[in-house]
Amino acid sequence: MTNGGVKQDYYELLGVERDASDADIKRAYRKMAREYHPDVNRDNPEAEEIFKQISEAYAVLSDPERRAKYDRFGPEGQGDMGFGGSPMDIFDIFASAFGGDPFGFGRSAGRTVEVGRSLRYDLQITLEDVLKGVEREITYPRLATCEACDGTGAAPGTSTTRCATCGGVGRVRSAHNTFLGTISSIHDCPDCHGTGEIIEHPCEECKGRAVVQRQETLTVTVPAGIQDGEELVLRGFGEAPPGGGRVGDLYVRVRVRQHKRFARHGDDLQMELPITFTQAALGDTRTIDGLDGPVEINLRAGLQTGSQVTLPGRGLPRRGSTHRGDLHVYVRVTTPTDLTDRQRELLMQFAAERGEDLQPDEDKGLFERLRDAFTGRQ
Repeated sequence: MTNGGVKQDYYELLGVERDASDADIKRAYRKMAREYHPDVNRDNPEAEEIFKQISEAYAVLSDPERRAKYDRFGPEGQGDMGFGGSPMDIFDIFASAFGGDPFGFGRSAGRTVEVGRSLRYDLQITLEDVLKGVEREITYPRLATCEACDGTGAAPGTSTTRCATCGGVGRVRSAHNTFLGTISSIHDCPDCHGTGEIIEHPCEECKGRAVVQRQETLTVTVPAGIQDGEELVLRGFGEAPPGGGRVGDLYVRVRVRQHKRFARHGDDLQMELPITFTQAALGDTRTIDGLDGPVEINLRAGLQTGSQVTLPGRGLPRRGSTHRGDLHVYVRVTTPTDLTDRQRELLMQFAAERGEDLQPDEDKGLFERLRDAFTGRQ
C-alpha cells in the first residue's frame, strides 16, 4: 500500500488518529488483520500485501520507543524493519495482537514464549464445491484473548506490576545442600507463577487469566481442486495461552461428501451410464448431465457393458492450476423387460436373420414349463 512510491502513513493505514491510545491501535489492527488475513482471504490477491503493511504499521505503533521515533522521523527513522516478505514476521505480529508476544513487548528477556493449543475442525463440502472452490463460514469454540483487558489479565484502567520476587524474570534460583555438595536449580517463580508480573486487580471478565472461552466465527476459503482429507492451516486462529504467548493455529480438515453419480479418482471423474441394447448396437448421441452442466457424448456402435467413453477436460481442476481431469463414462447395456407383442415379433425376426434358433420361455406351454421345472431342463 504505497502512494507513488511513498510509503503510506502508519496511522492512516490503521485508520487511527496520531494521538490514538495503545488500546485503540490494537483494536484497529485486530479488525483489519481479521479482514485481510491471507489464510481466510485467498480470493483477494492484494490481501497478503495489505496484511504485511498493516502488520508493519502495528509492529511500530505498538512499541512506545519505535512509535516515538516514527512520530519524530517518519518511516525513514525505523531503519531496516526486516519485512522482506518472510511469512514468519507478519504472523508473529498477528500473534502478538491476538494474545501472543513474540517481540518481548512488556515481557522479560530470556523468557520462553508459551504457545497456545492448536485446534482442528472438520469441514464438509460437496464435489461441486471442489469443482469451483467455495467459501464457508465456520463457528468453533476456543480460548481467545480477553478483549476487556486486552490480554493483560488486569482490570481496565489498571496495569500489572513487576514481580519483586523474581525481578520480572519469571524464574528463581534455589540451592539445595546434598551429600554431593550444593546443587542449584531454576524454576518458575512461586509468586507470579512464571509470568514475571503481579496482577493486583484482576480483570472481572477473565479473572486475571487474560483469556476467555468464546465462539469464534470465520469465513474459510476452500480452493478448487482440494483433495478429501487435505488440511488448511489458519495461523493464529487456535487458542491463546493463559498469561500470554503465541496463539496456536487452526487446522481445517476438508471432507468431500460422496456423490450419488460420480466417483473421484484424483482429478478424474467416473460415472456409469445405462443405455439400451439398440443404442449399444447402432450407436447414438446423447446429452448427459456432467458435474458442471450438460455435455454431449457420442456412443459408437458395438459398445459392450463396461465399455469406456472419455470426455477430456470434464473432470475436476488440479489445485493451483487451470488443468482439469477427464470424465470417464462406463456404459451398462440394459435389457428391456416389458416388450410388446410386436417388439417380440421383431426381435424373433432379427434373431432368425442372424441364424439364432431361439426358444423363449414364453413360447412353451404350461405343461412343458412344469416339466422343465421338475427335471431341471433349461
